[in-house]
Amino acid sequence: MILNETYTLPNGVEIPKLGLGTWMIDDQQVVAAVQEAIGLGYRHIDTAQAYANERGVGEGVRASGVARGDLFITTKVDAGAKSYEAAAQSIDGSLEALGMDYIDLMIIHSPHPWTEFRGDKDYFAENREVWKALEDAYEAGKVHAIGLSNFEQADIENILEFATVKPMVNQILAHISNTPLELIEYTQAQGILVEAYSPVAHGELLKNEQVQAIAATYGVTVPQLSIRYDLQLGLLPLPKTKTPAHMASNAELDFVISDEDMETLKHIERIADYGDASFMPVFGGTL
Repeated sequence: MILNETYTLPNGVEIPKLGLGTWMIDDQQVVAAVQEAIGLGYRHIDTAQAYANERGVGEGVRASGVARGDLFITTKVDAGAKSYEAAAQSIDGSLEALGMDYIDLMIIHSPHPWTEFRGDKDYFAENREVWKALEDAYEAGKVHAIGLSNFEQADIENILEFATVKPMVNQILAHISNTPLELIEYTQAQGILVEAYSPVAHGELLKNEQVQAIAATYGVTVPQLSIRYDLQLGLLPLPKTKTPAHMASNAELDFVISDEDMETLKHIERIADYGDASFMPVFGGTL
């Protein structure tokens, strides 16, 4: 069962292969969502300072009754925190909000502040400061693994040239119809695990008839096909839902997509509209 399977990060830390994403689940609702997911067998919960629900995630973890050491909690340094001091405060702020003694994985949410996402300024120097703060928190035991999110190759190279602790993860948008294969291959070649957020394209893949038809040949749902697709690329998918039935279904992945279908899925026409998520820069919007 996928909920019992893990990847091993370069420092030996085991990370569950499937996680629960919590973006757009508010601080009150996320308590029950996290508790339900853990009750179903999920052991990996992904949050972020920008989601404004770390407090609720922590409450849900404590309400679950599962030992903290059996769970894997990820959060993210706010994209706008671009100095050592801001990042250090950010890390301590997440620990306080979550109500935890340590965080399993903490990552830089974006190489750029959201309002300057993929802009002309590279923020290389600033990201090195943030990385140093993460390294110091790692050495202090505040976080057990550190990584990146939304980093392109040049952004990753900037950190690798400077780091004393190598990034362990890069979390990116990767789903059927939008799979950045060159970035994935480069990242994996560095020994960095790639996590895939929005593996169902924020629900938009549910409308794709070609994807629906391929899912039907396996007798599975579009979300199941989409999550399995990412797993077969060696990625760690983070489907977001607050519905227990969907949480359970998303973890029922006892099938294998054929090589032929994987190639087809890699070349599905790219989604242009991500619905109510389209305002975010990662989905092509501008804040």
